Amino acid sequence: MQYRQLGNTDLNVSVIGLGTNNFGNPSRIADKKISQRVIDKCIDLGINFLDTANIYGNGESEIHIGEALKGKRNDVLIATKFNLTNLNGESPKSRIQKNIEESLRKLQTDVIDLYQIHFVPNDIPHEEYLEPLNELIVEGKVRHLGECNYSSWRHADTTRIADSHGWSNFVSSQNNYSLMHRHAELELLPYCTEHKVGFLPYFPLAGGWLTGKYASGNEVPQSARRMVGQLQNDSASQSVLGKLDAFASEHEKTLVDLAFAWLLAHPAVSSVIAGAMTEEQVISNANAANWILDREQRDQVDEIAYWEGSDEDIERFGMGPDVPSAPPR
Repeated sequence: MQYRQLGNTDLNVSVIGLGTNNFGNPSRIADKKISQRVIDKCIDLGINFLDTANIYGNGESEIHIGEALKGKRNDVLIATKFNLTNLNGESPKSRIQKNIEESLRKLQTDVIDLYQIHFVPNDIPHEEYLEPLNELIVEGKVRHLGECNYSSWRHADTTRIADSHGWSNFVSSQNNYSLMHRHAELELLPYCTEHKVGFLPYFPLAGGWLTGKYASGNEVPQSARRMVGQLQNDSASQSVLGKLDAFASEHEKTLVDLAFAWLLAHPAVSSVIAGAMTEEQVISNANAANWILDREQRDQVDEIAYWEGSDEDIERFGMGPDVPSAPPR
């Protein structure tokens, strides 16, 4: 397993991480023993970066992780998330203080390596959550802060405010990015590269599009279409999938291998957040990190999956208030 520095921090994360939004989900992984086996396999293979959120599995995901890591906490880095939606009169500071204590208890740890803000309404002033987040670092409950689903201008705005007060700021940005959903290239990825912000792509397989299941023209379920925004099950999408699958096969690799290798070829990417419900999926994800695309291969893949933002895309993703490009995760 390879490791990369997360932004400009002291954290070295495995290039393949474990996304745990399936843990505790009754329709996915309800059994803690299965979560245990998945996490044990990750540790065996050198995957040290676990990503969760206080809402995953209705709060059960963090509990599964805490149970699985008994006696193994030092083998991994834990990233979790909180949100500031639906405050209903509660202050951001109160929500943050309550959420951090709940996450620490469920994860059975005294410190969270990366504490990420999941969703925040645009009308909440940055100061109202940056200050209490900074207090968590001062108190030693959190090592670093990250954000999810921000645009570059919003990240820059929080940096300006945090710097003016001497507060800690976000060292990472987690967002939707894959071969089939490349909106982050408009402005977020260049920003992360320039300012040494660790980029953490989620939905690396585009909600199942890049597993190879749909490359032969099989019907794409509505859930997979929704996960990556506006992708359609049309001839153009099928053509791209077919060509990507053929490219991978020519190199004796799978479409999953290509999806991860392409993401890891970007210098801003610190770790790919990859979900897994079985030990076999963990092994597949880990093996994908072994394919290092050279510049020519990367260019060839870029041409196959060519995407150019329309004026509407640029307005939506490059300016103005954030508009999530995928349903909450």
